[in-house]
Amino acid sequence: MDTRRRAVLTATTAGAAALVAGCGSSGGGDGDTGSSPASSPSATDGDTGGTELARTSDIPVGGGTIFKDRKIVVTQPEEGEFKAFSAVCTHAGCLVTKVADGTIDCPCHGSKYSITDAAVEAGPATRPLPAEKITVSGGSIRTA
Repeated sequence: MDTRRRAVLTATTAGAAALVAGCGSSGGGDGDTGSSPASSPSATDGDTGGTELARTSDIPVGGGTIFKDRKIVVTQPEEGEFKAFSAVCTHAGCLVTKVADGTIDCPCHGSKYSITDAAVEAGPATRPLPAEKITVSGGSIRTA
């Protein structure tokens, strides 16, 4: 019986060690890949203007456009005024899917954010969408 107990303890210890090794810290462990150069190359490396998202003419006045692949929404609340926000809802992490009637809308639970400053217009979200940095020059909207 003593031999079996030792075998179980050894197997348990080895399994725990494998589990810990599998949870290594190479990715940060919190799901945030934005700080890891290997998993998220910088869009501005070698290009001071960043990656072009759209032409200014592509963003409707009083509305906006969602760039799902970049998880960014760009709005134009008034002619020539461009804003950018995260497209990830602050309530449950869903991607927003619509910009209409002055709001950025999340389909998951109905949260709505202002196209002007991303303030919550309708919950359940309680925090605004975080701002994203963009540059607007020569009719081009680029990540900053």
